This record gives sequence, C-alpha cells and structure tokens, in this order.
Amino acid sequence: MRIIGGKYKGRILKGKVTEARPTTDFAKESLFNILNNYYFFEEISVLDLFAGTGAISFEFASRGCQQIDLIEWNPHNYQFICNNIKELELAHIKPLKADVFQYLRTCNKKYDVIFADPPYEMEGIAEIPDLIFSRQMLKPEGMLILEHSKNIDFQQHSKFWQYRKYGAVHFSFFLP
Repeated sequence: MRIIGGKYKGRILKGKVTEARPTTDFAKESLFNILNNYYFFEEISVLDLFAGTGAISFEFASRGCQQIDLIEWNPHNYQFICNNIKELELAHIKPLKADVFQYLRTCNKKYDVIFADPPYEMEGIAEIPDLIFSRQMLKPEGMLILEHSKNIDFQQHSKFWQYRKYGAVHFSFFLP
C-alpha cells in the first residue's frame, strides 16, 4: 500500500494488516480529484471510519490536512496505523481503537469530511448516514462519503447527493 498524492506521494505504508480491503489507488485518486474541487485540505477536519489500513487518513495528511480523527476496531490494523503515524511523524492523525457504531452514537464533534469504508457485507451499513446526520456530525458545507458494495443503493436517502463507481468500489456522497 502506498500514498498516491501530496507530500508523501510514493511512500509505502509498512507492516501487515488483517481483514482489510484497501481502497484501490484508482478509486482513491478519483475520490481526491473530486474532493480537491470542494475543499482546501489544509483547512478541513476529517473523520475516517472503519479505517482499516488508514490509507485514506494518510492521503488526507499527505495533502496537508491537519485535523484527522481515525476509528479502527481491529487491533492488528490499529497497530499498523499507529506504527505508520509514528514512522511518517503525522501526530495530527488521532487514531482511536473503538467500535464505529458506538463512536457514532456518542460523538459530539463536527467534521468537514467523513469517510466511511465498512466491510462490504457488514450488517448495519444502511444505518451509517442516519447515525451521522442525527448527531449532526457534518459541518454546514460538509460531506459524507460512504464506500460500499454494488448491493447497496442509497439514492433514496434524503441526504444523498451523488454516486460514483470505480471498478468494484462504489462511493455514495451525502450532504447535510
């Protein structure tokens, strides 16, 4: 796994992860091209849910984002993330080893961008947008991006904005 853009472009994330399905480089590049049209990365706060390898957080940090909270439950993946944060000296990425659904039920922070990449077959994926919007976790100009399988369709959700597909990676975008 490597960082595809910004200050750390080309850097390899070191270590081993378990039970993670990293977002493809093609999908990451496309996602960040979209986000680049809406945000100055140096000025936004990001929440990375179901972080897995932390690749999305590392991409935001590489592009200058200084406020990144990252949630990952798997202890091996969490350690992988912490080791790479230390290796790259990215102390502004704040990892938390926690259950995402519990975190969403208690979080009182607001973010500009929330990225969620749950395991594709996980139960409860459809609840994620409602949990985030009921807690008012997005700032007024914020965006929720949910990566999911082709088996889920969010287009009828009241906050749905757009859908993008990159190979087997599907992104649904939501606005407050």
